[in-house]
Amino acid sequence: MEWLYSLFLEHSALQAVVVLSLISAVGLGLGRVHFWGVSLGVTFVFFTGILAGHLGLSVDPQMLNYAESFGLVIFVYSLGLQVGPGFFSSFRKGGVTLNMLALGVVLLGTLLTVVASYATGVSLPDMVGILCGATTNTPALGAAQQTLKQMGLESSTPALGCAVAYPMGVVGVILAVLLIRKALVRKEDLEIKEKDDANKTYIAAFQVHNPAIFDKSIKDIAHMSYPKFVISRLWRDGHVSIPTSDKVLKEGDRLLVITAEKDALALTVLFGEQENTDWNKEDIDWNAIDSELVSQRIVVTRPELNGKKLGSLRLRNHYGINISRVYRSGVQLLATPELILQLGDRLTVVGEKAAILNVEKVLGNAIKSLKEPNLVVIFIGIVLGLALGAIPFSIPGVSTPVKLGLAGGPIIVGILLGTFGPRIHMITYTTRSANLMLRALGLSLYLACLGLDAGAHFFDTVFRPEGLLWIALGAGLTIIPTVLVGFVAFKMMKIDFGTVSGMLCGSMANPMALNYTNDTIPGDNPSVAYATVYPLCMFLRVIIAQVLLMFFLG
Repeated sequence: MEWLYSLFLEHSALQAVVVLSLISAVGLGLGRVHFWGVSLGVTFVFFTGILAGHLGLSVDPQMLNYAESFGLVIFVYSLGLQVGPGFFSSFRKGGVTLNMLALGVVLLGTLLTVVASYATGVSLPDMVGILCGATTNTPALGAAQQTLKQMGLESSTPALGCAVAYPMGVVGVILAVLLIRKALVRKEDLEIKEKDDANKTYIAAFQVHNPAIFDKSIKDIAHMSYPKFVISRLWRDGHVSIPTSDKVLKEGDRLLVITAEKDALALTVLFGEQENTDWNKEDIDWNAIDSELVSQRIVVTRPELNGKKLGSLRLRNHYGINISRVYRSGVQLLATPELILQLGDRLTVVGEKAAILNVEKVLGNAIKSLKEPNLVVIFIGIVLGLALGAIPFSIPGVSTPVKLGLAGGPIIVGILLGTFGPRIHMITYTTRSANLMLRALGLSLYLACLGLDAGAHFFDTVFRPEGLLWIALGAGLTIIPTVLVGFVAFKMMKIDFGTVSGMLCGSMANPMALNYTNDTIPGDNPSVAYATVYPLCMFLRVIIAQVLLMFFLG
């Protein structure tokens, strides 16, 4: 049995791998169990590690530090790549309002953290840990620990605070949503209402009756018209065709146009008359309507097209086809010439079968190649992220130079590469499953190390009088900001309850609460609002955790 002892208890690289893998496996298994409809998911790895540490299991400190750091870097970098494409677009129009409300949740929680530290005598590192648990934000905890290490201070205490407050952080957001719902929401507020998205793609048929555009080419008309549009098909004398930019319009031509819904009225004035047929229904058989044409979805898989403008390919003029829509990450985009292509974009191409085969060769459509993970950008991004995290910079009022560290640097580089990588022809595309695998692997490894390190003192802390105080403080940091901001958003700003609930879940980085919200509120507004505010809030909490410690302890 000596081999069994060395495998689990004798410090070595092999023993560290075995122990951390076992903790992760047990924790992930328990994470599938639901209690009252709520599951802690991967967070159970954290509590499994705590239990293992409490029972006396340990690994070599250097191995533990390496595994914890590596897991954190992989997790936050993959997270940055995922949220990057939507990070800056989340500030447009309605997204600005939601992000400002979410920012209110973040700042209010931060203010309460500082006030509670002075009022209760709980040290600021402990309070920051409690804040990370109350907001279910493990990247922020990693950033706080790295900051304390840079300052030469004890870095394990925030993990204890996070562990104590975490369960209430998960449940607290759900309680806040329930409280707002019981106190303020009426039955009719939960009914699904049609939201008019003025920028979504809209298909309409027009008849050419405006003498001002008779015998003019589509290119000339596009230059004289403000709204952007794509003419998908042209019917003339009983025949359907894909018009090139040089095609001249005649009186009585019927045009199928893809545009933005808000521009339909302006295009009616331009062309002359809009038909009443609804071309936006999902059950339209396009191939039956076209008869002479084929509609096919083609995936951009050729690396050299990454970052190029759609118009620069001149596919319409060269092949006589039309690209009516572009799908990217589940979002439908208008196929304008200025649209910058990204690897993985799905283009709806309409034209003759032979022409579409030629376009398929140009775009790639080798879906198998997308399934191969692009590891180069992962490792380059990690190096750049760690380099950025190591750069010291000064903040007024903070005596010690601030570093973004292992958490801040990689997440910023991930966001920037995810957003701007295609524009500099850097292929940042990874399949959703590959990104989720990287995130889950990194987070599991990080939480296993974190729990194992905190476990030795966890139960001693919880069952002391301070433990109950920490739980109460964590509950306050979760519930007070969410209820107050939720009240303002719903009652005063008249934002629908589903959107408010999703915004609160996203501002607290709480996917478990989002799952509950999606199950109890009809429609997809909660998920849309969550995705809108999540990137900014995740980024801010990572930075704020460091700045707080630097400002008050530096």
